[in-house]
Amino acid sequence: MITTVLGVFIRILSNSYLNVFQKILTSRGEKSSVINFYTYLGLSILGIFFLPHLVFSKVLIINVLIMGFLGALGNYFIIKALSIGELSALAPINSYKPVVALLIGIFYLHEIPSSSAVFAIALIILGTYFVLNVKGNLNTKAVLYRVLALVFSGAEAVFIKKIVIMTGVSNAFFLWAFSGLIFSFLFVLFARNSFKIPEIKHQLLLILAVGIMQYSTNYVFSKMNVSYALALFQLSTILSVFLGANIFHETNIKRKFAGASIMLAGAVILILG
Repeated sequence: MITTVLGVFIRILSNSYLNVFQKILTSRGEKSSVINFYTYLGLSILGIFFLPHLVFSKVLIINVLIMGFLGALGNYFIIKALSIGELSALAPINSYKPVVALLIGIFYLHEIPSSSAVFAIALIILGTYFVLNVKGNLNTKAVLYRVLALVFSGAEAVFIKKIVIMTGVSNAFFLWAFSGLIFSFLFVLFARNSFKIPEIKHQLLLILAVGIMQYSTNYVFSKMNVSYALALFQLSTILSVFLGANIFHETNIKRKFAGASIMLAGAVILILG
């Protein structure tokens, strides 16, 4: 139990800071598809050092390809959203991810949520109203990109859990990174962007943050239902609101914190349940 809570805590911290690094890179003119590609490239190289013996099967390969496609799309749209929108306004939208994972998980993983878990997730979603109802700071296109990102990444989470079950935490990390690398490479070609290496310092920090985030995500998925885990991960919203105010000088912070507090209440109920 203690290691699972620690995994959730590490995931919350790393997820918030990776969004900061993504926003910094895009604010300096780096292309979303290129940032995405080099992130997966770095993680694929890193993943080799954690890779036990892999046994492939047709079912595994299909799941890996679906995971890679969904993950690469999800990360691409997250970066696109952050390039034109506020971190503190966009982060709470991700609270709908547990709902996507819950619906898919019911049919694909046969994970049936309890009534208290459904109520807790509803509270987390309610908290986003206070953020999305803030006037004057929401970019409609950024919100659209963020919604697309959460749909793709929410669906991806179910396949990550499936692959964690099939291969283990470390194997799933490498397969996630390598499959994402394949599709992110295709996205760069499709967008006709140059493979110019992004600003090195923050790109390396991004790779490190994403690596910690994904490995801790895999570990937590190995211990609990996907929809429950994703709901707890939304506590990163509180930190994202704080970072948005202090690093990027974003506004309407009190209302955003109010929404984040409601989400926190939902997460507490989920934990106690």
